[in-house]
Amino acid sequence: MVSCQSKQESEQNDTISTTKEFKFWTWITADSSRTNNSYTEEFAKYKKSGIDAVLINTNANPVLLERLVPLAQEADLEVHAWMFTMNRPGDPIALQHPDWYMVSRSGKSCFDNRPYVDYYQWLSPSHPEARQHIWNLVENLAKVEGVASVHLDYIRYPDVFLPIGLLPKYDLVQNEELPDFDFDYSEVAVEKFKKLHGKDIREAEVPAIDMEWKQFRLNQIKVVVDGAQEIAHKHGKILTAAVFPYPEMADHMVRQRWDKWNIDVVLPMAYNNFYNEETDWIGYVTGQGVKDLKGKNVELHTGLFVPTMSVAELAKAMELAYENGAKGVSFFDGPAITDQQLMAIKKFKENLIQ
Repeated sequence: MVSCQSKQESEQNDTISTTKEFKFWTWITADSSRTNNSYTEEFAKYKKSGIDAVLINTNANPVLLERLVPLAQEADLEVHAWMFTMNRPGDPIALQHPDWYMVSRSGKSCFDNRPYVDYYQWLSPSHPEARQHIWNLVENLAKVEGVASVHLDYIRYPDVFLPIGLLPKYDLVQNEELPDFDFDYSEVAVEKFKKLHGKDIREAEVPAIDMEWKQFRLNQIKVVVDGAQEIAHKHGKILTAAVFPYPEMADHMVRQRWDKWNIDVVLPMAYNNFYNEETDWIGYVTGQGVKDLKGKNVELHTGLFVPTMSVAELAKAMELAYENGAKGVSFFDGPAITDQQLMAIKKFKENLIQ
C-alpha cells in the first residue's frame, strides 16, 4: 500500500478544506430521548477507532443538531447534517400539501400510495413549493454552528429498478420500467415538461424511450442540488450527498446523474451485497465514479454496508476504495459496526499513516 502524503502537502493540494487526505466517516441516526453521556461515549468510541466524521440524521431538526454538535466536537469528530431530501416520510409541513408529491405512471401519488415501503413519501422536484421547502430545511441545518456540511440523502426519484439482491424481498421481476415504479407524472411535472417540449408525456406509448423526458427528470433533481449547494456555501458549509454507486447506474435505477451536479463531496453507496456482487465490485464502482468525476472539483468517498461484511471483507473493501481513488470511506451505520470491525478500521488507518 502506498503511504499517504504529508499533512502539509495534503493541505496544499486539497481544494475542500473540511476533508482530510483519507477520511473515515459513519452515518448515525439521532434520538432526542438519549442522554448526552450516551452520545459522548459513542463519539469517543468512534474517535478511538479512527473515525473522523459523523453524518447525523436528526430528521432535519436543527435544535437536536445544535445539541449534538458540541458533543461530537469534544471527541474531535467532524459533524455533517444528514437529511432525507426528496423522500420526506411523515413531513408535517409537506403532508399539508398533497399536490407536492410525486405520482407514478399508473396514477398513484406517494402522498397516500407508497411504492415498496411505507416510508417512501417522495416530493416532486418539479413543484416549486416542495423544492423551496427542501431548501428551507437545508438552510436551517446549514445555519447550525460547527456543522461541516449538509448531507443530502434520497436525492433522487423512487427506484425504477431495485438492486437485484432486493427483488426477492418484494417478490418482483423488473425487466422493464413498470408503471407503479415510474415517477414523476404529477400534474406540475407533466405541465412543466409540456411547456418545455410541447408534448404530454402521458400520451407517449413508451415513455421509457423518450430521452427528453428522462433528461427532464434528471435536470429537476440537479436544480434541487445546485440550489442546496448555493445555500450551504452561503453559510460557509459544503454540500455532500449519499448517492447510488456510479453515475450511469444511478441514472438507470433512480434518475440520479450525480456527476453533473454542483456538489462538493459524494458518498456512493457501494453496497455490494445489495447487488449480489463480491467485495471486488467495490473497487470497480469506486474507480468508475472517480473517472466520471475527473476534472471536477468533487471528492468521492466510498460508502460501505458493514452488517454483511466479515472483518476480512471490510479490510479488503477499504483497501479497494483507497487503491481506486476514493478520498475516504464511510460506514453504514455507526451502531452496526462491531468491535472487531472497529479494530480493523483503526488498523487500516494506522497503516496508512506509517
